[in-house]
Amino acid sequence: MYIKAYKKNAPSKKRNMISLWKLYALFFKMGLFTFGGGYAMLPILKKEAVEKQKWLTEEELLNYYSIGQCTPGIIAVNAASFIGYKLHKLSGLVSATLGVISPSLIIIVLVAALLRQYMDNQYVQWAFGGIRIGVIALIIDTVWDMWQKGVKGIRGYIVFTAAALLLWLFNLSAITIVILAALAAFIPDLRRTQK
Repeated sequence: MYIKAYKKNAPSKKRNMISLWKLYALFFKMGLFTFGGGYAMLPILKKEAVEKQKWLTEEELLNYYSIGQCTPGIIAVNAASFIGYKLHKLSGLVSATLGVISPSLIIIVLVAALLRQYMDNQYVQWAFGGIRIGVIALIIDTVWDMWQKGVKGIRGYIVFTAAALLLWLFNLSAITIVILAALAAFIPDLRRTQK
């Protein structure tokens, strides 16, 4: 009886370990190839976690990114932590977070050792220029995708326009804008439910 129970549980533990390894490997790959911060990571994460692995929906992904923007810390690490926790609780959180930060740690150590010698090299300058242009393209693609899925209805356009104007004209902090946008979207619904 105990042997049967063990055999039943053994494959699920193995599957759990494989998916934790896949989670680490996916976020390691994203951390390795994502230049320009968390928003540049979004297209890769969407393709891998939403379309290929089907670990979460696009709406969940955008929600995690929104929460990651509002919470202290790096957006990519926050989003990885939320996604890892959703999939495997604490072990998933640790696996995804370690995966996304490992490449940065390795690269920073290598760059710190080599950059002083090669920073003035013309090829290195060209490489950084190309990376910057690629990052801008990734961010524009992400913004366009988020626009299509996030800004809906008249209220969405009003909140977006107000947030953009507050950012550009008054240079308010991102935290203030996020809180004001959340209140602007939340208060009308709250009034409706109270009636």
